[in-house]
Amino acid sequence: MKKRGGAFWRTIGVILGLCAVFNILSWVSSDFSDFYVTNIFPVISGLYGRLTSLVGFSVGEVMLVFIVAYIIFAIVFVLFHSMFMAYGRFSSSLGKRYYSLDRIFSWISDSLYRVTPVLLTVTVVIMSLNCFGLYHTSKLEIAQSASAKEYNLQELTLLRDYVVRKCNDLSTKVPHDENGNVLYEGNMKETAIKSMKKISGEFPRLGGYYVTPKALFFSDFMCQQYMQGYYFPFSMEANYNDTMNLTHKPFTMCHELAHTHGYIFEDEANFFGFLACINSDDIVFQYSGYLGVLNYINNDFYRAVSKEEYNSHVKISERVKYDNQFLSQEGWEEVEEKAVFKTETVKKAADVFIDTNLKVNGVSSGKVSYSHVVGLIMEYYYENCILVDVR
Repeated sequence: MKKRGGAFWRTIGVILGLCAVFNILSWVSSDFSDFYVTNIFPVISGLYGRLTSLVGFSVGEVMLVFIVAYIIFAIVFVLFHSMFMAYGRFSSSLGKRYYSLDRIFSWISDSLYRVTPVLLTVTVVIMSLNCFGLYHTSKLEIAQSASAKEYNLQELTLLRDYVVRKCNDLSTKVPHDENGNVLYEGNMKETAIKSMKKISGEFPRLGGYYVTPKALFFSDFMCQQYMQGYYFPFSMEANYNDTMNLTHKPFTMCHELAHTHGYIFEDEANFFGFLACINSDDIVFQYSGYLGVLNYINNDFYRAVSKEEYNSHVKISERVKYDNQFLSQEGWEEVEEKAVFKTETVKKAADVFIDTNLKVNGVSSGKVSYSHVVGLIMEYYYENCILVDVR
């Protein structure tokens, strides 16, 4: 037993040691990370993604529920077992029952002793391969160009007015129901994959196998976090919030699909989500693409000019404002009615977690990095001579 136990812990140690080496190499060498994400990651993500895509529900969400339940069980067991041991040793009333229960508790304790390190090791391996290592790849060439330049107000103004005009125009062309909500007919998931593949000619890493986007069962809880989607590294899935307004779903699906192809940075995923949608043949996808970046661009412009200057430019139509809501008032009422925790508390916790996670992985700007997509779009548009002053 000692030999077998020693082999178990040596195996755990070797695996964790290899993970440590992998992560160190990723941190110190972008060339290593680039090689991995280009040549090895697609094989892993393709095989793993095919397995989790066999089921229609989010495997990652189930895993999270299991992990939370496991942690709670382990904590409760340790506390209860400790109290039982303390009471049993000083009480003769338990008699033989003490030894029977002690054998059961010992079995559970031994199981936890074995299972916990295995779960932790598997988690470290999957997160290293499918997440941590990706944060140290080279940024897109267009991202490097954008970060090296400082755009002036005129350029930001042109981009903002262009995107607002596109939103205003598309809002009159997409179908709406009698209540003013955007309608969608067709298979949105298949269209999202098709739209991503359409831009893979320009960005080869976006080619190959695609997982099918999956709606999250706990989408209401995601609304409380103001989150539109999640990429689950431990299940290689692109998950989206099914409760939020339909107009945000195409953009979110494409954003999360970009993550499954190794583009882990949020600004780059936003950029690919935008690019895939506006180049789609589907008009709802086009509209969703422009809405997906409207707030980032408009907020940058609003902060850069006076109120009078802002009001002098093309206005966002009321229809666009309605379509661009994260969730309708009626939707929020339903979410709040079923909520276990206050939305304000959940959102604060989610913001801290996301910001910390990004910074720990080397993204110094944290959650603000989502808005860096403005520079990427501006660089891309000027490279392709799309923006012109039409005022």
